[in-house]
Amino acid sequence: MSPLHAAVPAMVRTRLRAAARRPPRLSPQETEDRALLLRLISLLLQYPDAELTAARGELAHTVRSLPLSPAAEHLTAFTAWFTARDPEALERHYVEVFDLRRKSSLYLTYYLHGDTRRRGMALLTLARAYKAAGWDIAGGELPDHLPVVLEFAALAGPGAGEAPLRRHRRGPVLIHRALESADSPYRHVLAALLSLLPPPTRADEEAVAKLAAEGPPNEGVGLDPYGRYGHGEFAPPDAFVPPPPAPPDAFVPPPPAPPTHRTEGLR
Repeated sequence: MSPLHAAVPAMVRTRLRAAARRPPRLSPQETEDRALLLRLISLLLQYPDAELTAARGELAHTVRSLPLSPAAEHLTAFTAWFTARDPEALERHYVEVFDLRRKSSLYLTYYLHGDTRRRGMALLTLARAYKAAGWDIAGGELPDHLPVVLEFAALAGPGAGEAPLRRHRRGPVLIHRALESADSPYRHVLAALLSLLPPPTRADEEAVAKLAAEGPPNEGVGLDPYGRYGHGEFAPPDAFVPPPPAPPDAFVPPPPAPPTHRTEGLR
């Protein structure tokens, strides 16, 4: 978005930018179509477990039935790849691009707040917003996980429902760029999402460039008052969280012997 002319009063520029951020006024049918797109994007960004891969044909059929739009075109391109790949290859690719790379993590508050106390508060704010709307998160995911945010947007509508998505809009921009750099087909899913959001401002572009170069802010201490983040309450699922230090002179038993059987699965 080009910067507004300097001659325009600051208050007017602020109001114009705020208007650009408001959710679009949609007819009931447009609202329903938008909710379907958001729900499809949410599903396609989830881990491709057996249940999701078994539904690939139905998902592809639903995408082909969408009204013509940039989002529908991107989702069509993605589902063509998604339905043609071996399930194990899909699992490996998902873990590689979303679980092992910080710049394409799906946890949105990480991009705004990094590992700081502010992230704990942001997660609590999101959880309270969901609860106030009468929605409980299923599956044990964090409230800032992008598929969760998208599902809430689809359920609650383009106003309050999409507010968390608009607030954290820089995260999807960075994720999309990282997926483009990795040449991952998931870039089409993020492109579909971005086509539904207001275009990034110059400030957004500058913030995303800084995030890409420097990473999110970091804070290693003082996280306990904010949901005991330092003890793992807000850590991503299955993340390693170190135990608290033992008191001085305490006996620490040796770790148990590793199991002899193999653990199956990627997650």
